[in-house]
Amino acid sequence: MKHTSVLITICSAVIICANAGEVLSEKIPIVLWHGMGDTCCFPFSLGGVTKFLESEIGVYVKSIEIGNSIAEDFKSGYLIHPNQQIEMVCAELSKDAKLNNGFNAIGFSQGGQFLRGLVQRCSTVRIRNLITLGGQHQGVFGLPNCPSLSSRTCERFRQLLNHAAYTDFMQNFLVQATYWHDPLNEAKYTNSSTFLADINNERSINESYIQNLQKLNKFVMVQFNKDTIVQPLVSQWFGYYKPGQDKETQQLKDTRLFIEDRLGLKKMNEKNQIVFLECEGNHLQFTKEWFRAQLFIYLM
Repeated sequence: MKHTSVLITICSAVIICANAGEVLSEKIPIVLWHGMGDTCCFPFSLGGVTKFLESEIGVYVKSIEIGNSIAEDFKSGYLIHPNQQIEMVCAELSKDAKLNNGFNAIGFSQGGQFLRGLVQRCSTVRIRNLITLGGQHQGVFGLPNCPSLSSRTCERFRQLLNHAAYTDFMQNFLVQATYWHDPLNEAKYTNSSTFLADINNERSINESYIQNLQKLNKFVMVQFNKDTIVQPLVSQWFGYYKPGQDKETQQLKDTRLFIEDRLGLKKMNEKNQIVFLECEGNHLQFTKEWFRAQLFIYLM
């Protein structure tokens, strides 16, 4: 009887240990949000990233699709207001049982600031680590592949767009207008931006935005050092132009947003919750080797 009792005890311990091991080795799902001019599932972009993560990490990957088709998803990057997109995605992710215990999130280009908006606004999901690749956290003030500082033509186009960006029509019709940030007229940007100025707490302080953002384990921002799409480059690290001009830039720590800690980023930085990474390439150009070496640590 003693031997039987000991055997049962050992077997019970093994089962408990085995179950504990399963819990400890449970892999965290990943959610992806594509950028402008892309979709959830193009095989040469996020479809390929999805397969890469599934095969390399062996984890459930959900690539966000806005609408009921690839065509609708593609159009959403230009025509569906970010506020509406975030509401839709919040509802969708909240219903996905595979995401109930939390997930890591990767935003590509404008998908980066949309995911950050999701973190700040959607209290029914739990995002552990947020990674933004080439996100425009302080917005943009320039056209893709059109260097305003060295091209007079590009500068003229930028000035034309600047006159129209803050009209009600453009703010409601064009996604990119919602994160157009005019450093020459901060008041106009702050009062007229229907998305970025809000999630950056540029107007009144929304304490829930601060609290929800600080729930992240890590907020990882990747800057592409040869980027010709995002102007200015430092927006990818939450920096921007110095107010009142459009030539000199400043890093996050020198901005009003950080100094006044309007979004809680100063406190997060003090707690080592913010990670700044660089990639030597143009916009969203990275290798699998770079991705493994730099980002897998935040996804495992």
